[in-house]
Amino acid sequence: MRHTRRNFLRKAALGAAGLSLASSLPARILAGQKRPDSLDSPGSLPGHTAAQAVSSQDLFFKIAVSQFSFASQFWTKKLDPLAFPAKSMELGITGLDYCSMFFADKARDQAFLAELKHRSADAGTYNLRIMVDGEGVLGDLNETNRLKAVDNHFKWIDAAATLGCSMIRVNVEGEGAPADVANAAVDSLGRLISYGSKSNIDVIVENHVGISCNGGWLAGVMKQLNSPHGGTLADFGNFCINRTKPETMDIAGYMKTKCLEEYDRYKGITELMPFAKGVHAKSHLFTADGNDQETDFNRMFKIIKASGFTGWVSVEYEGGLMKMYTKDDKYLDDFAGTTATKSLVEKAGKQV
Repeated sequence: MRHTRRNFLRKAALGAAGLSLASSLPARILAGQKRPDSLDSPGSLPGHTAAQAVSSQDLFFKIAVSQFSFASQFWTKKLDPLAFPAKSMELGITGLDYCSMFFADKARDQAFLAELKHRSADAGTYNLRIMVDGEGVLGDLNETNRLKAVDNHFKWIDAAATLGCSMIRVNVEGEGAPADVANAAVDSLGRLISYGSKSNIDVIVENHVGISCNGGWLAGVMKQLNSPHGGTLADFGNFCINRTKPETMDIAGYMKTKCLEEYDRYKGITELMPFAKGVHAKSHLFTADGNDQETDFNRMFKIIKASGFTGWVSVEYEGGLMKMYTKDDKYLDDFAGTTATKSLVEKAGKQV
């Protein structure tokens, strides 16, 4: 499939919810404050209670939360995007990992940015990155289309700088020979990094879209890029490299698709961690004892620790969205599932 799973879900869900299509943006920063990736530990964050600090002392990383964990609530407008910092603090999580899709028309809305910045500061949370979707194909072999996609991303770099984020996350995909797509992606990333360097914004890539779900290929792109201002956002679950096509172009059709071939997720994370500037601890379903049904979190965190990574691990629970559309009670709701994933991250992090 040409489109990423999340981009497909975004279009289907936005259509079903009657929302406009586009991209999005993140949150806040106090004037003169250090960027979140420079903080020593979660317990040193403003607004972090003593109990929360104790719970994180034994971890070698800091915990953030992906806004996509609450996708069903944002898409149905049950949760206002401005409320995300406060919702994060209900979980005792201070790092905010924003999805551009939930702020479709707000990239240049200075009033919105100012209010979100204010709310995030009041909550004691930190803006880590903007995850940008739906702005074009950065590995497109058609140069005109590709350069347009590059240009579309510039506004998110500007927004990230305004809000105090240290990076944006982009997708790299494209149809054609893998080497040709890699060359195109490297050129696009180089242009974005050059633009971002003016405001100290890094540009990282998630294993998320099409060929980028092949960990070896994406690691090769990073080697070819060879920039300290590039990197990866290593996701536990996005390794499907061949999926059945949906019978219908809507959310119901996508829910019936199956992954025909998956890249080995443990091999993929091992390949991506040398370049990682963030990690997504992805989850959908849990066993009776609280473990993930698809991923061995202990094994993953051993890989992460061995790589020397000490940055932010973002909780990303997707079962709430599946529960919303399938009505299947085997999935927890957004808040319960995100809480369960956070507990699993903490348990695995302390055991390795």
